[in-house]
Amino acid sequence: MGLIFYNMREQIQYKSKEEIEVMRHSCLLVGKAHVEAIKIMREGITTMELNNIVETFILDNGGTPSFKNYNGYPYATCISMNEAVVHGFPGSHVLKSGDVISLDIGVYKNGFHGDSAYTYAFGEISDEVKQLLRVTKQSLYEGIKKARAGNRIGDIANAIQEYTEKKHGYGVVRELVGHGLGRNMHEAPQVPNYGKKGTLQKLKEGMVLAIEPMVNLGVKEVSHLDDGWTILTRDRKTSAHFEHDVCITKGEPDILSSFAEIEAAEKANSNLTWSHS
Repeated sequence: MGLIFYNMREQIQYKSKEEIEVMRHSCLLVGKAHVEAIKIMREGITTMELNNIVETFILDNGGTPSFKNYNGYPYATCISMNEAVVHGFPGSHVLKSGDVISLDIGVYKNGFHGDSAYTYAFGEISDEVKQLLRVTKQSLYEGIKKARAGNRIGDIANAIQEYTEKKHGYGVVRELVGHGLGRNMHEAPQVPNYGKKGTLQKLKEGMVLAIEPMVNLGVKEVSHLDDGWTILTRDRKTSAHFEHDVCITKGEPDILSSFAEIEAAEKANSNLTWSHS
């Protein structure tokens, strides 16, 4: 769940190796919840039906939906369609060809949160939108490459911005950022998707970051719906959102969440086209 930018002064919460392994279970359960939604993505399904199957799956597996009642958010998932960037409400929208569906899910289990987002394309979409999704997804991994002890948050942010905005000309949202993750849904530090190398907090072993590029096909500016949550692109062009939970180690970044099952389920659903077309 993207964090609205504000001055976060809390101390960073470092996790032990034992805590990381407990947390990994929450992060992996998020991916499995995505799979349950993918299984029913077809013509005629509403976004509220996606929300309900995810919530039931989380509860049946001993977890709690992290988002539900978080600062008053009323649903278990954030489902942001087409020009919605993040924090979209599930509802009566019926899936139709051409829809772009950003599904953001959080799970709280055994004292720790997992938080992961993935953007799906339903039916036929333009090559332009396919490219946006591919670039946004790859930008997540470009940022993760920099998530190493000794680097800084600005190195992650710069890698994402360079790949999406400077190389491909997309709009990187400024008002929303990634965040630390652990016993609380949003912890320090903030993880923006734009910035300068060598700036912001130094990365240290035991930090866990939710890294989540939010990238617009058009301008970077956004606007807000009257529901107090949903954030739209200012020019109403499509937006994409991908998110992993990453633990900082002395070596390679440890991705606690997983897209493997999501990608397999996506390929198995003939209604979802972009990543295997």
